Amino acid sequence: MSAADWVITGDIVTMDAERTIVAGGAIAVTGGVIAAVGKADDIRRQYPNSLERGSPGSLVTPGFVNAHQHLTADRLVASAIPDDLPPGAAIFEWIVPVHEHVTGDDDELSATLGLIEAAANGITTTIDAGTVAHPDRVAQAMAAVGVRGAIGRWGSDAEDLPQSGPVDEVIDAQRDLIERYPPGGLVEASVTLVGHDLMSDSLVMAAADLARSAGRRLSFHLSPTPNDAASYLERTGRRPLVHLNRLGVLGPNTLVGHAVHIDDAELEALVATNTAVASCPWAYLRLGQGLTERFAHLDLWRRGGRLALGCDTENAGDAIDGLRAAALFAGLAKDTAADPTEFGAHHAFELLTIAGAEAVGMADRIGSLEAGKAADIVVFDRSGIQWQPPSPDPVLQLVWAGGGRSVTDVFVDGQLVVADGRCTTVDVNSLQAEARQAARSLIDRSGIQPRSRWPLR
Repeated sequence: MSAADWVITGDIVTMDAERTIVAGGAIAVTGGVIAAVGKADDIRRQYPNSLERGSPGSLVTPGFVNAHQHLTADRLVASAIPDDLPPGAAIFEWIVPVHEHVTGDDDELSATLGLIEAAANGITTTIDAGTVAHPDRVAQAMAAVGVRGAIGRWGSDAEDLPQSGPVDEVIDAQRDLIERYPPGGLVEASVTLVGHDLMSDSLVMAAADLARSAGRRLSFHLSPTPNDAASYLERTGRRPLVHLNRLGVLGPNTLVGHAVHIDDAELEALVATNTAVASCPWAYLRLGQGLTERFAHLDLWRRGGRLALGCDTENAGDAIDGLRAAALFAGLAKDTAADPTEFGAHHAFELLTIAGAEAVGMADRIGSLEAGKAADIVVFDRSGIQWQPPSPDPVLQLVWAGGGRSVTDVFVDGQLVVADGRCTTVDVNSLQAEARQAARSLIDRSGIQPRSRWPLR
């Protein structure tokens, strides 16, 4: 018998193969790894004199996976882009000018703020959807906050796009980044393209070859609106995912952001190649992109496809809260199908944990609370009024009524990064004045004009 680094108590939602919930349970953590999961009394006897977190009334879950999050620029203009702009205006009239004027300091600050919010809401792993210019500063933010994730340098060979260039130049930059951030640590790198129709066939094929040869993830954006399909049909005569499949781009290590407007042939290509999709439901509703016209992500799930949830940006999903996204996805699935029996809170919670981990290629390390896995653990306080009376089904209550506001403690790789609802690794108070000043400066430099719709007096 020996002391563990931590013993974490509560009702344990393991997300193991049987989806076991251990009532009155505990987790022993040693050296950043889960050493044991069982009844609290048994764990205490096996690991006496250990530091404890949680309580008999706590709910303990795996850390959440956010499979698609833009960590730069948007945070400093959070919820400042109007929500009634015509399609494309938010990108080309607002975000592109912001990215053109962002500095490395801005990117690190933006990522730090976003990752602290994410961690406080139980997100322990974040797949960055692609920084434009300063991925190393995002990596520094991940390290400072103490969370797990993947960074990416956006690649494109389209004209008039920040950080675009010739194919060889873009691939060399991608290779340099993935070599400097290998798998195995808290922060790794993905081969990351902007996507859409902003990548030539030569570039996307070279990126796919690089990702496969290096054993890395390839990620890019595609078809959040019908525009990509129209562009590919005009250029290639084929819809985007059908065309990319013919090029040999799709596969188990590919993560497609969005894939909202796809047809049956594209859905078949995703399933046949075991390609994963990151669904960001709040972004599609916030931007009015037509998710409910078909809700192809539900069809992908029905077919046994690989699917994860994302929160996107602070001017699309706005809040970096995985449970909020999970509840929305479950509600959309029920309503779009007009069938409340097919998909529910438990399926959505799988997308946020073990299924999401599998979709981003990390299920061997994270996504469930089992001996031998990384100790990425979230503790929820169930003493609040929203939990009263407690449900006999804690996952049902967590998804539909809980939310990130109930998180008390978060562990990543066995390190306590959130305690009693507060970040332990970064002084949040010291960032507030810096964030306000950086936002004002970035807005002035970029020339955008965010304002309140209703008069402020």
